[in-house]
Amino acid sequence: MLGRRLQAARELAFVGREEELAVFNAALYGGGCSVLYVHGPGGIGKSALLRRFAHEAAMAGRPVSMVDGRMLEASEAGRMVEPAASEAGLVLRDADAVLLVDDFERVQGLEGWLRERFLPRVPVGALVVIAGRNPPDMRWQADPGWAGALEVLPLRDLRAGDAQALMDSSGVPAELREPLLAFAGGHPLALLLGAAVAVKDGGAGRRWMPDQDVVATLLDQLVGELPSAAHRHALEICAHAYTTTEDLLRAALPEEDAGTLFQWLRRLPFVESSSRGLFPQDVVRELLEADLRWRDPEGYAAMHDRIHAQLAERVRTANDVDVPGAVAALLHLHRDNGAPAGLHDEFQEAVLREEDIGALLRVAAEDAASAAFWAERQPEAFRLYRRAETGEPVAFSAWLRLAELDEEELTADPIVARAWAHARATTPLRAGERLAVSRLWALPPYRGNSPVMDLILWRVIGNCLRSERLAWSYIEIRHPNQAWVEHLGRQCGMRDISEQPGLEDAAYSLFVHDWRAVPARAWLEGMNQPLHAGPAATAGLAVLSQAEFAEAVRKALRQLSRPDALAASPLTRTRLITERAGQDPATTLGDLLRQAIDDLRADPRSVKFHRALTVTFLRGTPTQELAAERLGLPFTTYRRHLTAGIERVCAGLWHRELYGTDAPAYRST
Repeated sequence: MLGRRLQAARELAFVGREEELAVFNAALYGGGCSVLYVHGPGGIGKSALLRRFAHEAAMAGRPVSMVDGRMLEASEAGRMVEPAASEAGLVLRDADAVLLVDDFERVQGLEGWLRERFLPRVPVGALVVIAGRNPPDMRWQADPGWAGALEVLPLRDLRAGDAQALMDSSGVPAELREPLLAFAGGHPLALLLGAAVAVKDGGAGRRWMPDQDVVATLLDQLVGELPSAAHRHALEICAHAYTTTEDLLRAALPEEDAGTLFQWLRRLPFVESSSRGLFPQDVVRELLEADLRWRDPEGYAAMHDRIHAQLAERVRTANDVDVPGAVAALLHLHRDNGAPAGLHDEFQEAVLREEDIGALLRVAAEDAASAAFWAERQPEAFRLYRRAETGEPVAFSAWLRLAELDEEELTADPIVARAWAHARATTPLRAGERLAVSRLWALPPYRGNSPVMDLILWRVIGNCLRSERLAWSYIEIRHPNQAWVEHLGRQCGMRDISEQPGLEDAAYSLFVHDWRAVPARAWLEGMNQPLHAGPAATAGLAVLSQAEFAEAVRKALRQLSRPDALAASPLTRTRLITERAGQDPATTLGDLLRQAIDDLRADPRSVKFHRALTVTFLRGTPTQELAAERLGLPFTTYRRHLTAGIERVCAGLWHRELYGTDAPAYRST
């Protein structure tokens, strides 16, 4: 018979769920609860589990009744179940009966009636199983009467081994398993549907991706109809971000009610919560991402940019302890480009304490002398990383900020000395600038690609993006593998300078970034180009010394009336100009010079300098002699005023170059 063939195929496809079966069998044989409440998102295997429960009950000789919520009408609470499904009445009459209710979310309005009126009439010994997408109302667990009678079973993805077994039963070839698992994880429906398509498309191999028919079918089954476009946008944001908070929704959807949308999201059966916010089930995340990328690529890019801007700002403003998590959330947006996807909870970061010095020296091993030296000089620069379960220290990092080095420091740490030598030989520090060297020490099993190294890298990136006046950053990686080299180079825009003369030690690589050539804003914009290019494509800025900068300002003042000449000025490639995004550099430079001259009028002591600059550079006076004549000044007095005015303009613009364009161009002394 066809029914037997269908049953046999379903039994073959049923894998795992040992814990749930153990709870059911305990109740079935009188050692457990009277009511089982199974809940989980669509396609997670609730119906398959109930069919297995029915089989187990039948094998035990128990009479079994099944009720499908889709066949019931949720109206007139007290009359819904019994008349509509006479099978349900059996459990009220027979202490051996087993009642299985599937798709309970279709009649969720019955929950109060079921809890208060129907189930209390069930004889002791009978067993009722309720399965639906939504977890039970908290009133079940708040009621002491249900404490020993109710067991709640949240149904989650299959374990890795069970997912492999399911693919075995579906005949998935070995070369298709990796991409199928990457797409579906342990979600049974996604695995089965993906397997059916992947087996037919056997030529795809490791390149296999679900087509839009698979995506649409699964979205219908897992997500279903959404209340409005705003709800759809909120769900898409939740899928794109690592975790979603109300403030993230508010930033990404400024015209919508973020509070209402957040409350709606947290009640969805496929959305979970953590201390960091809401996140969807993995397969739902991938489906929503794939669908929006295909359906509305421009809308996807716009959503990505809004979320990226909000998370980048969060990195800048986060409390120190929250920095790694904030960076991880930002990098999660670029997980398709090799960035680590998500924060790891198995390791904890802490500041260095006096009692941790011994552990630092043990972990640093052959480099213990350098670690001890810096722990004494800059203890605040250190972070300790422990295994969360055991508290075992497995790694240490130090973010050493240096404006100048003395002979003792150069001798104590050859890596810092080499970084300092590279900076001096390339583009030395300017007044008030610093360089930073990231030193790290880890036990051998934790070096290379590991969660603790990800955590350290997030701390380093956060330090770079939050540091003021940072010129150079150096990251020392011992025994780096190729994946680390590619990630730091391609994703983080950092150059490996280990092959340069004096840096040939094969034990480590030294990665460097010039934050004056590619400052934090440009670095973030470059990182945000996965929809376009990558960090390496970001054009570097001109890094001028103060003398070079002043000479360029003097020359630009003389060329104020010639936009073509201003366009060739090195000033157009400095931070001073490039931070004013979206404007023509030559026009911006001319406007900035005119404004700097005009700003001199704010101080009565500088009015005479303003007049000299205005007549000379803004009114097109052909010679300085004529400018002095127009001002009614002796030529030597005019020259003194002009020179002082140029110096004031140079100093003001240099201040902006160093401290940002929001700083005033002229500061009175």
